[in-house]
Amino acid sequence: MRHRALKGIIVGARRKAFSGRVTFSSVIESVEAAPGGADYIIPGLIDLQVNGAETFDVMEARVEDLVSLARVMAQKGTTSFLPTAITAPLDDLVRVHEAVATAAQEVEQASGYATILGMHLEGPFIAQSRLGVHPPHTLTPSKEALETVLGLSLLRVLTLAPELEGALDAIGLLVERSVVVSMGHSDATLDQAMAGVEAGARMFTHLFNAMRPIHHREPGIAGAGLLASEAYAALIADGVHVHPAMLRLALHARGSDGIILTSDSVALKSFDPKARANCWGAGRDAVAEGCAARRPTGQLAGSLSFLIDCVRVMIETAGATIEQAVSMASTNPARLLGLKDRGVIKKGARADLLVLDRHLKLKAVFVAGQELTHQS
Repeated sequence: MRHRALKGIIVGARRKAFSGRVTFSSVIESVEAAPGGADYIIPGLIDLQVNGAETFDVMEARVEDLVSLARVMAQKGTTSFLPTAITAPLDDLVRVHEAVATAAQEVEQASGYATILGMHLEGPFIAQSRLGVHPPHTLTPSKEALETVLGLSLLRVLTLAPELEGALDAIGLLVERSVVVSMGHSDATLDQAMAGVEAGARMFTHLFNAMRPIHHREPGIAGAGLLASEAYAALIADGVHVHPAMLRLALHARGSDGIILTSDSVALKSFDPKARANCWGAGRDAVAEGCAARRPTGQLAGSLSFLIDCVRVMIETAGATIEQAVSMASTNPARLLGLKDRGVIKKGARADLLVLDRHLKLKAVFVAGQELTHQS
C-alpha cells in the first residue's frame, strides 16, 4: 500500500486539536505538527450499538446483508462497530451470532469495510417493565441461559438489568469471560445500579431511555448513570432520544471521559421517506419520523442516525468541543473494549481516519489506510 499524508486540524492525538500532518499506509506512521490544512482529521468512529441501518436489520440479516451493513457503516464514518441483537428466544440469538461471526470473517479478509468487532447482545436479561420495543422474550440469568450466552464466541457486550435475580453473579461471570456488561432496559434503583457497577458492569445502555427515570428522592438507574463511576454512560445523541438539555446535563455531570456515544440505529424496509422501520419483533409497526423511528403510540423504536450525526448533535446542541465529541465516539468505545490499535491518532494505530470540513461534513473515509469514499 502506498504511503499517504493528510494535513489539517488533527483531533484525537492530544487533548487539544492542533495543525499537523498524518502520514500513513495501513497504519499511522507519523503524526507531527505542521501548518496548513483547514479540514479536521479525526479517528474513525466506533459504534457499540447498531441494530441495523438502511435496509439491513441485524436480527433478520443474512451474512451478505451484514457484510453490506459493514460497507454502509464505513461509508458513513463508522469504521468499527458491534452488530446488536435484541431480546429474542435463545435459538434466534445463536442464529444471529453465527451470521455475525461469518460476516466478521468475510469483512476481515476484504478491504473497505468497517470492522465487525463482535456482537452486542441487548437482552434477554432485561426487565419486563422496561422492554421499550423489545419482544417480551425476557429471561432471568439462570445457569442454563448463561451457558448458552457464554457460548457465543464473538460476544463483546451484553446489556442486562441489574435488579434481576442472579444478575450480580451473572455480571461477575461475564466479566471473567471478558464480556463487557452494560446495564439497561432496567427498573433498578440507585442502589441496585451501583451494586451492578461494583460487580463489574462498565456501561449504561442508552442512558435515560428504557430505564427508571430520575426522581429527586430515588435517582434510580438513570441517576446512577450521571454519577462518577467506572461505568460509561452511553447516550443516543440524535437530538430526539435525549433532549439537548439532558445531553448538556450528562456532559456536565460525567465529562467527556465518562460518556460513550452510540447510534442505536435501526433499519428501514425501503428508502421511501414514509417507510416503515424494520424493527424486529414488537417494533414492526414503527415508522420513520425525522432521524428516529416511532410506533403509532409515539414510542421511540430506535434511531435513524449514524454516529457521525451524533457527533454533530453533541457539538451543535449540547456544547461539546470537537475534542470531547471525538473522545466520546471513538476513543472511549475503544478503551471500553480494550482496543489499543484504534480510536486515537498515533504512530502504530490502524489508519482508520475521517476527514471533516469545518462544518463537520464528512469529506473522506480511510479504512486501514484505504480511501473509501468522498462525500459532499
